[in-house]
Amino acid sequence: MWSWQQTASWQDFAALKRRVAGNEQALRRKLWRLLLREAASLPFADQLLTAYYCTFDRRTPLYVKGILAGAIVYFVVPDRFVPKNLPFIALADDAAVLAAAFRAVSSHIKPEHRDAAQRTLARLRR
Repeated sequence: MWSWQQTASWQDFAALKRRVAGNEQALRRKLWRLLLREAASLPFADQLLTAYYCTFDRRTPLYVKGILAGAIVYFVVPDRFVPKNLPFIALADDAAVLAAAFRAVSSHIKPEHRDAAQRTLARLRR
């Protein structure tokens, strides 16, 4: 067992550095997989992804894209009316903005947008 009184050799350090570098890609994949799985468990993740797919559909009118992109940006941007350190209020605030955007443009949200969101969520939750 290593103690503070012992010193590691440069060979030990070099071996550790190689091992960490070799595991870096695996660690990154695991971290992103975990983060995405957690993001997929948000209460309104399906609406957020539906808004995303509708926003980037080339058949969606520009004003609809603007409304939905504004709601997505409101969710993502940290500077906001309700700070993120109040999690329940901040999530309710995000959900309200997204719901208002959906109500304003509901006729432009197509079943294929919802289906794409559900497929993405299913893949992320694995």
